[in-house]
Amino acid sequence: MLDLSPAGLIATLNAAPPEAVWFLLLLVCFGAVILLTRLFGEAGLYVYIAVGVLGANLQVLKPVQFSVFADPVALGTILFASTYLATDILTEHYGRAAARRGVMLGFAAFLLWTILAVLTLGFRPLSPAEAGEGLAWALPVHEAMATLFTPAPAFFVAGMAAYLTSQFHDVWLYSLLKRITGGRHLWLRNNASTWISALIDNTVFSVLAWVVLAPEPMAWQPLIFTYILGTYVLRIAVAALDTPFVYLARWAARPGAGAAYA
Repeated sequence: MLDLSPAGLIATLNAAPPEAVWFLLLLVCFGAVILLTRLFGEAGLYVYIAVGVLGANLQVLKPVQFSVFADPVALGTILFASTYLATDILTEHYGRAAARRGVMLGFAAFLLWTILAVLTLGFRPLSPAEAGEGLAWALPVHEAMATLFTPAPAFFVAGMAAYLTSQFHDVWLYSLLKRITGGRHLWLRNNASTWISALIDNTVFSVLAWVVLAPEPMAWQPLIFTYILGTYVLRIAVAALDTPFVYLARWAARPGAGAAYA
């Protein structure tokens, strides 16, 4: 009998091939974008972008060994790539200004969360003597929170610079391609804008995090072939897989979407 508790579901997923969980995550992320668009319209996409940026920055802390890669790969690619789907839908159906607003809301959400996390961790944790038996879990929880939510300044600066640069470029290029093609070839502007923007994101983050802001700058060969191009093929594949969802967004974003919650 399937255990539907959170711990049971996690154990079941742990036993499955990571590629299967990867594909499930992809369906959940892209499906959530469409569902939120249908239920809440423009506002739903803003919510998804904020959640996606926060979640991707947590997922990237977890490496996973996939059978197709020789070395473990950090998560976060699907979740972050799905924010490009959200901004593409915003640009397509709500306009370039709405998409740029979504990008800034994602940045604001991550910045505010970082400030709140630092302030939360700023409260001195209970010592074992203060906690007693009833709150013995308090110190381990504080340490776990510190591991997850203490921002590394170099990664924070590099991540936000890469996010803003690549997302604003995605919105600009998508709009440009839409004008050039006269609104035709939706698949082309969706994929081309995301592919180029993803390369910009990888490049800006890697150069800042591993060269400019690193105490010991990385050599250029591993930087280019491992960190910039290493996950880029995966990001191209994810962008291609989101194409059916861009077409599905024509139904989700039709007039009246989100009207029930207006």
